[in-house]
Amino acid sequence: MADRTRPIRIEFCVTEQEKKLIQQKMAQLGTHNMGAYLRKMAIDGYIIKVDYTEQKKLAAAVSRVAGNINQICRRINQTGHFYPDDIVELKAKQCEIWELLKQSQRAEL
Repeated sequence: MADRTRPIRIEFCVTEQEKKLIQQKMAQLGTHNMGAYLRKMAIDGYIIKVDYTEQKKLAAAVSRVAGNINQICRRINQTGHFYPDDIVELKAKQCEIWELLKQSQRAEL
């Protein structure tokens, strides 16, 4: 144990129910290392894990739509002409962005 970074050992006893509660909380956090979990809880008192998957999905979707809008604008700038279909497509893409934002907002509330 001389070469360990944490040479001091702390032990405590729990009931079977308390052990299950600790394991459930570890599962909620997504950690499997009980020592690291208990050390973090003992030092900080709480752990907050933020799930950004929905925000990442929204950002990716908005990025795809923005790319499509950019392609349409580039084509308009190159040709110097715009067509009614271009305007319809731009409006459709804008509506798609708004719908994604509304869905995200509804999910958060």
